[in-house]
Amino acid sequence: MACMEAKFTITRWDETTVDDTEPKIGRVAVDKRYSGPMEGTSTAELTTCQPGETQAGYVGTERFTGVLDGRTGSFVFQHGGIVGSAGADRFGHVVPGSGTGELAGIGGTVRMSHELIELDYRLD
Repeated sequence: MACMEAKFTITRWDETTVDDTEPKIGRVAVDKRYSGPMEGTSTAELTTCQPGETQAGYVGTERFTGVLDGRTGSFVFQHGGIVGSAGADRFGHVVPGSGTGELAGIGGTVRMSHELIELDYRLD
């Protein structure tokens, strides 16, 4: 299993409210640009809920297109996180069978934090 970290910047953040009942549920369309061992762009759809200043949760599906450690292609990963008084819990997985090109057969786990992705992956 290979492990890597890459930075990203958000290039688009379009948020809409899905449900106005408190706490609100939102939908966000996000585009990102990745740099480092994961070089390329992505598009994601997130569902969010933020009951308070220090409480939040989200789940998302994201498609990365570019180069990962010298291999060109794309893959989809699903990720999420919960933040509360006990801290943060982040989770994510590469969707099996979603890899294309030289990234076909990719699998692994993902952890997202502010402008950073941690990817533990294997290529079959």
